[in-house]
Amino acid sequence: MFSKFLTTALRRTVPKPCHGSRRLRPFSTAAAAVGEPYEEDTTGISMKGVKISGRPLYLDMQATSPMDPRVLDAMLPYHISRYGNPHSRTHYYGWESDQAVEAARAQVATLVKASPKEIIFTSGATESNNISVKGVLHFYKDKKRHVITTQTEHKCVLDSCRHLQQEGFDVTYLPVESDGLVDLEKLRAAIRPDTGLVSVMMVNNEIGVIQPMEEIGKICKEFNVPFHTDAAQALGKVPIDVEKMNISLMSLSGHKIYGPKGVGALYMRRRPRIRVEPQMNGGGQERGIRSGTVPTPLVVGFGAACELAMKEMEYDEQRIKALQERLLNGIRSKIDGVVINGSVERRYAGNLNLSFAYVEGESLLMGLKEVAVSSGSACTSASLEPSYVLRALGVEEDMAHTSIRYGIGRFSTEQEIDRAVDLTVKQVEKLREMSPLYEMVKEGIDIKSIQWAQH
Repeated sequence: MFSKFLTTALRRTVPKPCHGSRRLRPFSTAAAAVGEPYEEDTTGISMKGVKISGRPLYLDMQATSPMDPRVLDAMLPYHISRYGNPHSRTHYYGWESDQAVEAARAQVATLVKASPKEIIFTSGATESNNISVKGVLHFYKDKKRHVITTQTEHKCVLDSCRHLQQEGFDVTYLPVESDGLVDLEKLRAAIRPDTGLVSVMMVNNEIGVIQPMEEIGKICKEFNVPFHTDAAQALGKVPIDVEKMNISLMSLSGHKIYGPKGVGALYMRRRPRIRVEPQMNGGGQERGIRSGTVPTPLVVGFGAACELAMKEMEYDEQRIKALQERLLNGIRSKIDGVVINGSVERRYAGNLNLSFAYVEGESLLMGLKEVAVSSGSACTSASLEPSYVLRALGVEEDMAHTSIRYGIGRFSTEQEIDRAVDLTVKQVEKLREMSPLYEMVKEGIDIKSIQWAQH
């Protein structure tokens, strides 16, 4: 296979360390190319002031997923020998790249039950969301001046809506119920004659809830309003049918389904046709919607990832659900005060968002450095503010601060889940031992009834 060939070739080119030099980590092409950004010795790894015994186990699949080796095998020929520009019409190199791009377009379309002609390749879901939200309203700006979205959307959708507000458009940010789901009657009531778009995320990136897409689609069809959905977290994980769901525009991402980073797609319905104003000018590629050379290797990888997801979705779902139950039951059997954020019934099993009562959130995360988890979206995890998604659910600030998102995926193992349970339980118990609030709760004191004095 090409991946094995490349690895062998690279190993031969990497010089062996001289005697007495600092010990390098096991082979890494990144380490060979640049100076290592961390130190590793016999006692573990040190990076950014944190020292751990080895590489952490990875449970952050909503942030990104590891590339499936079969996807890499599909991509490598287009990096090494089939490197033509797919827009070169005069020679074989361009023709074979163009053929590969169109095959990948068909693979993506098949997964969502669309026509290949309705798939536009982009750099990722963020770009697709920008094209959808801003592009639609800019195109229909003479008649449509209103957008409806939810308070729990991804930041790129919310920021696109705020950008429209600065241009004079109206935006309605629908609240969600305590389980994270949209109230369909509130959505219906919010639609106006000048509503130009409804945008609702299919599977939430922070809490994993699955919105009632068919019902939302029916309401949008009833009022003849285009329906956009950010399906980056749904693609390849839950069944998608753009016809049944009456979706007009849909944003997709490659690196959330074990494909490459830097590539995504935008589904645009042809009948009835939806129009957008391009957000990028150039050579007019991708039907003029997204100018710029289509990156053949990335697109091929995205298509291969979609084909694999089509074949393995059912198996992945059953396996991931079993691992999620193992994780949840393992934690709840050993500690109390564990709350699931978001709907239990309508959620993607690979996303488990938990809050731990009487524990300081940042301390919990810092204590779990041997497990790669997050406290929310990777796009906003640098903020110390509690998750805006959890606050929209009505989660109290102290519980929102203690939330941990466990992301389980295709390559997660039972051993990793058991290790995550042990480390989580150990750290929560350690922090609760230091918490005077937890001591008061164990003594039967109702903390919420206490009136704390201010000094």
